[in-house]
This record gives sequence, structure tokens and C-alpha cells, in this order.
Amino acid sequence: MASWLTCTLMTLYGSCRPADVASFYTIELSRCVDETCSWMKSNRLQSNPDKAEVLWCATSRRQYQLPTTALLIDGAAVDPVTSVRDPRIHIDVDLVMRTHVQLTVQYQDVSLHFASYVRSAIRYHHPCPSHWWSLVLSRLDYGNAVLVGIPAYLVRRLQSVLNAAARLIYHMRSTDHITDALVSLRWLRVPERIQYKIALLTYEVLQGSAPRYLGPLARVTYQPGRRTLHSASSSSLLVPPFKPSTVGSRVFSVAGPRVWNTLPEETTSAPSLTIFCQSLKTWLVKQSHPNLII
Repeated sequence: MASWLTCTLMTLYGSCRPADVASFYTIELSRCVDETCSWMKSNRLQSNPDKAEVLWCATSRRQYQLPTTALLIDGAAVDPVTSVRDPRIHIDVDLVMRTHVQLTVQYQDVSLHFASYVRSAIRYHHPCPSHWWSLVLSRLDYGNAVLVGIPAYLVRRLQSVLNAAARLIYHMRSTDHITDALVSLRWLRVPERIQYKIALLTYEVLQGSAPRYLGPLARVTYQPGRRTLHSASSSSLLVPPFKPSTVGSRVFSVAGPRVWNTLPEETTSAPSLTIFCQSLKTWLVKQSHPNLII
């Protein structure tokens, strides 16, 4: 189980075993909060308990073990919530990302409705995919690495937004088949877009160009018997043991090697980030649209 505490410009998080929830909540977490508030006061910073949120994360099977009592932050009681935003990623108590997908779809529906109105007003008569890239795809792709392994029905909701944008570009009806439009735009489907982000992060970790905090999270190591030289980036990575269909199968240390091992050698052995991205996009387009001739 894990706890998540967010305040203005500050995030504290920790984890514990289910049997240690009570002691962790009343001792460890409270002590950490008190020390943080004391540090802020000593540095002439004002804490704001009114904007603080406490989130306990656990699987659905462990929900009954989560604390429901309030946490004291600078003398104010803060009750646990069911989701938090950090900073534009909405995290649910069960880590299913249901709230994040729902709000993303709602935001995109409003944006596409407004775009449809504007386009009808100025009478566009030709496709303009570059305009919709910044409007739709950037929002869908933001932080989508955390969406790896989410339920299929949530992936379908995100895909419906992508389909709606493609139909809007080509003046298609809602009943028209969408594959030809996606192929013409060379847009990856949502599952492949998530794979793209995971593969890109893994490549950056292996090349040493990823953010420093991803190093301990990734823990990517080459399989025994493989070369571990810098030039041997095409080797398969060791996938840590995990239980399928669990939260553990979605962590980066598992998802990164799993996605990486599915890539062709000409992609994983790319000498630069630019070449890697081009090769990865081409391969994923073929996976997303097998009938497309590139």
C-alpha cells in the first residue's frame, strides 16, 4: 500500500505492507508531515492545509484496509480522498487511472466541439492535421506512460477521441470506418502511442539521457550471457518477475523491458535518439496498421 500527500508545490509519498498501515499512518507519515511543516516555517514558508490532499493507494481487494481517519497537517485535519492531481495526471485510489481518462475525454470532447464550430464558421475545405496535433494529440500523449496496462474499456474511450478528431479533419460521418483516415494521417492508435512513450523512456535510460529519478525506477539490466557494453543496446532486457493483470505488471521496471524486447534489432540498435524515434514510429505504424505499405 502507498500513501500520497499533496500540498501546494509539495508532494510526499511512501509505502508500507498492509499489516503496517496503522503504524505507518500514525507514526511515520505524521512525523514526516510535522518535520516538513517545521522546515517550511524555519524557511519562512507558509503551509496551506486547505489545499492539502491525502490519498491512500491500494488494489480493490485491499480497499477495506485503508485508513479513513483524517491526517493532521499543521493543526488542521485533512480527510483522505479518492483521487489527486499531480500535476496534470489524476491518480485514483486503485491506480486504474479511471478519473484521468474520464477528464481527458471530457476535455477533448469540448475542444473538438469548439473546433468543429470554428471550422464550420471559417469554412475549411481541406484537411489540416497540424492544427489538430496540438489540439488533441498533445493532450492524449501527455503522461500517457502511466496508462500502460489500464483496462481495455478505458483505452477504447481514449481511442474514441482520436477517431473523432480524424473524422473531423476529413469531414466524415460517425458511421464511417476510421481506419483509412488514421492510415492517411499516419496516426498511431492509443495502445501503440503508449508503447511509443515506454520505449522512448527505456531508450533514454539505457543511453543515460533520461531524468535521474528514472534510473532507480527502471532497473533495466541485460539478460545473463549478453554483452553489457554501451554498443550492445540491441540486447534483450531482463523482465523482473510479476503477476499478470496486477499493478506490479504496470510499473516501469516491468513495462519498459517488456516493450523493449518486442522491438526489432534495427530499432533498439539505433545510434541516436532521432533515428530511434523514426524507426520506432515506422515499426509501430506497421503494427497499428498492418495493411499499410511504407
